Amino acid sequence: MSSRTLAFLFALPVMAAAQDAPQPTARSYVIRAAHMIDGRSDVVQNDVAVVVQGERITAAGPRAQIESRIPAGAETIDLGAATILPGLIDNHTHVLLQGDITSADYDAQLLKESIPYRAIRATAAVRNSLMNGFTAIRDLETEGAMYADVDVKTAIARGVIPGPRMFVSTRALSTTGTYPLLGYSWELKMPEGVQIVDGPEEIRKAVREEAKYGADWIKFYADRRYYVASDGRLRSWPNFTDEELRMLVTEAHRLGKKVAAHAMGWDGIDAALRAGVNSIEHGDGLTDDLLDRMVTQKVYWCPTIFVGVYVAPGRGGIWPKMVDLERIAFGRALKKGVMISYGTDVGGYAWTENQAQEFAYMVRYGMSPMAAIKSATSVAAALLDQSDNFGTIEAGKLADIVAVKGDPIADISELTRVSFVMKGGMIYKR
Repeated sequence: MSSRTLAFLFALPVMAAAQDAPQPTARSYVIRAAHMIDGRSDVVQNDVAVVVQGERITAAGPRAQIESRIPAGAETIDLGAATILPGLIDNHTHVLLQGDITSADYDAQLLKESIPYRAIRATAAVRNSLMNGFTAIRDLETEGAMYADVDVKTAIARGVIPGPRMFVSTRALSTTGTYPLLGYSWELKMPEGVQIVDGPEEIRKAVREEAKYGADWIKFYADRRYYVASDGRLRSWPNFTDEELRMLVTEAHRLGKKVAAHAMGWDGIDAALRAGVNSIEHGDGLTDDLLDRMVTQKVYWCPTIFVGVYVAPGRGGIWPKMVDLERIAFGRALKKGVMISYGTDVGGYAWTENQAQEFAYMVRYGMSPMAAIKSATSVAAALLDQSDNFGTIEAGKLADIVAVKGDPIADISELTRVSFVMKGGMIYKR
């Protein structure tokens, strides 16, 4: 192969990246649109304008009130009949996982894909997420890829690759014998999908280690072995003792980190709530008593409905029943006023699927379209302690703005067809 041919081949990825990158434009914009959902109000505003200077919004509201506040030289972006919204937020993702309907799907990634290769695949995942309108994500564990989520986050923040703002948890915690890879010969040392910790002191050190290497959140797996008991509840086997979980949550909070608990069955959710976690992930087995405790303790819930629907046919067993139980729990949570944050568990299903499919299930299960949108904007931002920076369209916030051509209040599936994406005042899709 000639040196000229080699030079051309090595240049191809750079050329592709340059085509995908946002093109430099003026730092000031006025965005005009027929409708706006600002993420805070329950009312859709009509004939609106948003002024963006640098990375932040300086004015937003009815067009007639904004026109006098447009800086000289601002570029006009006229979105016509579109509806603009705050950038969407997905508070449960796995950018280093590419779908694991079966244990074989999961094992193959840990056994046959290097961490660098998985990180390369993650760059495609985060770009898909941004192009689908998600300008921020909370990534809840690397599934055996160590601290590579911090590297992806850093690459995005430095402008090396396009992607959402990332809040990462690095390696989730679980105990010996409770998380894949499992079932292999004891003579083989298999990779772990999580960081294995046993006893309070190991947990204390692990939490400090996560923080040291860049974790924004601490995540743990509260339970496993799901089954329906005679009382109709979805039960489970807790992975940690109360003493261990007290150490985990106390140490995380002492270091200024919030805690997310993967908890599906009643027993795992109960243990997580006793320990004082900040969010329950999945929560298929939530019952009235647990929901009341969540309200009292101000704990958020990320239901991740779509992933359950997606994997249940392939997994079989208890999983189809868990889908039904979560639907019932979701309706009860709405009535009780539980804080529900948008979270999809994408990575548990392929990143080629649009994360916004979760919205349709939330509405189908009884949530109003406006409340569903808020779950992925202002409510999701509050869970991240980022309400001062994003989650709504208003003066002072980061210019994270997306648009759809139709009316998402009339048809929530419009959110699967995002046509405009701006993050921090930079246009990525137009």
